Amino acid sequence: MRPWSTSCGCNRGGGTDKSGLMRLLFLLAVALSCHGCPDRCLCFSQTVKCQNQDLDAIPHSLPTNTKFLFVTGNNIPRISVDSFPTLLEQLTDLYLSGNEMEFVEAQVFDNLPNLVRLDLSNNNIQNFSERAFPHNNTVQVLNLSRSFHNHSTADEVLSFLQSGNLHQLKVLDLSNNDLMIPPDDMFASLSNLVNLSLQNSSIISIQNGTLKAPPLRDLDLRDNSLRDLPTAALAEFSLKPGLRIRLAGNPWRCDCSIEDMLLWLKNSTQIVDVQNLTCADPDGLRRQPLLQVKQSQLKCSGDMEGVLETSYVFLGLVLALIGVIFLLVLYLNRKGIKRWMYNIRDACRDHMEGYHYRYEINSDPRLANLSINSDV
Repeated sequence: MRPWSTSCGCNRGGGTDKSGLMRLLFLLAVALSCHGCPDRCLCFSQTVKCQNQDLDAIPHSLPTNTKFLFVTGNNIPRISVDSFPTLLEQLTDLYLSGNEMEFVEAQVFDNLPNLVRLDLSNNNIQNFSERAFPHNNTVQVLNLSRSFHNHSTADEVLSFLQSGNLHQLKVLDLSNNDLMIPPDDMFASLSNLVNLSLQNSSIISIQNGTLKAPPLRDLDLRDNSLRDLPTAALAEFSLKPGLRIRLAGNPWRCDCSIEDMLLWLKNSTQIVDVQNLTCADPDGLRRQPLLQVKQSQLKCSGDMEGVLETSYVFLGLVLALIGVIFLLVLYLNRKGIKRWMYNIRDACRDHMEGYHYRYEINSDPRLANLSINSDV
């Protein structure tokens, strides 16, 4: 009976050991899954989140299977080739918004060969290297919203868009920046760009050719400072019949300069928010929908006044020049003019003396008969 009992005890102990072994294996699996997770970060599955932790650099000890990386709301002034020293082949989504970032240096993304979505919004980028992306990068979505706050350097900072490396980029967000006048070749090398947001970017004009090259399908130009659209830009839009454009929130100037744009608006189906476009000035047309403005209402009186003022100034200058030339001619011929004036004076004196002599004869009765007889 004892051997059976011992055997039975062994069986029960084996069951207990098996259950403990399962728990041990589970804890080991959890430990392995958390292995390599950086300090002050949260790791689960293939996602790593290091948010609002006052970090000053990208954590280095990232799991090699990381697919989604969130390093947001920290204080990381620059990212460089040292920011990602380990090859992360599975990383597709990188979020670096709100880090007060100023510098994006060369080769920073070389160890992220399959990066598809990059978010650098809400930073203060002052320099963006043209060699930040490898030539064979796969970036398709780039968010640079609220990242450039100085229009005098924005063109230089955004020159990396012209490098030709972003050949797979499809979505570009440049909203809420200070761009004013985008260069005409800014998007020329983005041959696959279909979605472009320039909303609230202080844009006052669209230059010829700026939006000609990309095969755009969605363009957001809302809440800028556009007063009208040049004829060349309208022609470029018309060459993309599938393009959808948003233009609301701009201070349109309803005078004769907007005539071509009004005609285009009334015949085009590309404007998604055409019903929301209203005049900002002149005062007589303020808040009136553009589609309701008639051609006869488009005046350019202010411009004509400026032209007239310019004409008056020009006329005054011409008259002043003629006066100077006239005085110069008088000065050079002063001797001849003086002689001519003396001759006229002498001739006038002789003539007046003749009149005076005849007047004396006519007034003297004694000489009156003599004068009559002499006349007979």
